[in-house]
Amino acid sequence: MQQSQGQATFPGGGEPASTPGIFAPGILSDGLSNIDFTISPDGDEIFLTLQQPRFWSSTILHLVKRDGQWSQPEVAPFSGRYRDLETTFSPDGKSIYFSSDRPVQGDKPKDFDIWKVRRKADGNWGEPENLGPDVNSDKDEFYPAVAKNGDLYFTTEAAYGKGSEDIVVCKWTNGRYAKPEDLPENVNTKFDEFNAFVDPDERFIIFSCYGRPDDLGRGDLYISHKDANGNWVPAKHLPAPVNSPSLDYCPYVTSGGKYLVFTSNRPAAAFTNGEAKTYPQLLQMLTQPGNGNDDLYWVKFDEEWLK
Repeated sequence: MQQSQGQATFPGGGEPASTPGIFAPGILSDGLSNIDFTISPDGDEIFLTLQQPRFWSSTILHLVKRDGQWSQPEVAPFSGRYRDLETTFSPDGKSIYFSSDRPVQGDKPKDFDIWKVRRKADGNWGEPENLGPDVNSDKDEFYPAVAKNGDLYFTTEAAYGKGSEDIVVCKWTNGRYAKPEDLPENVNTKFDEFNAFVDPDERFIIFSCYGRPDDLGRGDLYISHKDANGNWVPAKHLPAPVNSPSLDYCPYVTSGGKYLVFTSNRPAAAFTNGEAKTYPQLLQMLTQPGNGNDDLYWVKFDEEWLK
């Protein structure tokens, strides 16, 4: 999530506007349920998740850029058997982190844990490693984010939390993770906070929350930054049309704070314009982005959000 992509272009080309639009339609957003996004530091590798409705399945997809051309999405080499999702690169590009319900031992899936995959000397990815009890618990852990100093942020259902889901950090200290710490009340509240993108220098955090008074619908994006003393300031609601009456989540900011990529299941305007549709028109609308499944959106990052 926190990487430098240089001058690399994205699948589908172009760049976003100041209002959100579908990201790479027909490639990364195809009318199925496409969620979360990360790109490697050199801008040549992308991961995202393809989910089945009701979370029956969840599979991480992988694209590689070779000779200036992006490959078609394929199942990531470490995914496809269990429910896997929410991959992110470490800032140096040598590791990826993700959430999975794969078993630690035996064949029986467990709750969702944070896992890590290291890049091998040949450039391929190795076998996933569970981050162990310092990070993972008997509750679910989701949506990892890694800072340059090694600190690991993620979502969990913690008994010590302020709500049923909170954002926590495991600080990287003396070569190991410290126990999770709940982020303060300027981020976490009695409502559900989840799925946080953390700037690699930990200057700001963007996350989703469901249930706050200014929530436009089923969950919105919020942003907080650190003050001069290193404390998180009260989180601010991102304005419409970034947020919508639908669920808006899985935020990701590209290198240099240029673009915000996020997931939303907002419907296309054609569904809500009050006009009658023919059967062929409905079929077309229901088999492309904007049909109510999750899609990836992108928009120019506005520095005003940090003020």
